[in-house]
Amino acid sequence: MKSIVIAFTSLSEKIIEKALATAMPYEAYLKQMNFFSKEEATSGPDQSEILIDYTALNYKRMKRLDKSIELDNAHKQKINKLDKKITWLVITEAWCGDAAQVIPVLNKIAESTKNIDLKLVYRDENQALIDAFLTDGARSIPKLIALNEKNEVLYTWGPRPSEATKMVVDFKSINGNLTPEFKIDLQKWYNNDKGTGIIVDQITMLNKIE
Repeated sequence: MKSIVIAFTSLSEKIIEKALATAMPYEAYLKQMNFFSKEEATSGPDQSEILIDYTALNYKRMKRLDKSIELDNAHKQKINKLDKKITWLVITEAWCGDAAQVIPVLNKIAESTKNIDLKLVYRDENQALIDAFLTDGARSIPKLIALNEKNEVLYTWGPRPSEATKMVVDFKSINGNLTPEFKIDLQKWYNNDKGTGIIVDQITMLNKIE
């Protein structure tokens, strides 16, 4: 299937350029996570105890994933079929549980090729950006925006891998809102999946780029 550059207005292009100017690499993001964890703080204006606790948990989770997630040779070969430079601009927040599971895997993928540059920005500091890339009308994160060298949008992805997204959709269709119990089950799914769903999703999208 051929890739299609998604058409956006000149305003959207300016919003993307502004976000890229302040975006950080994964290493800087992880350092900020460490800082938040030590200082009992989090990103964004809401400094509630629950979000601070989530942030500390997410930092531990990300450090564990950094050590445990590995790409097998078959995945690496498929990723390295990409022969064009692209940027992954990812919208996130330190307290987001899905982001903590997803971003370390995206970083592993980006590290496996010279052609992907991973950059991260905070949602609440870039509201115009997230509003240009809503998911079913919501400011869902993490949100990945794949850009070519002209900063044109190649595709978007997020906030969850395909199988996890189906789990959420199915649960909401029956129960309405996500319950705390379901969120625990979702984290267990991430732990059991070991990043495979994210890797497969990204390979599928990357292979559409010409």
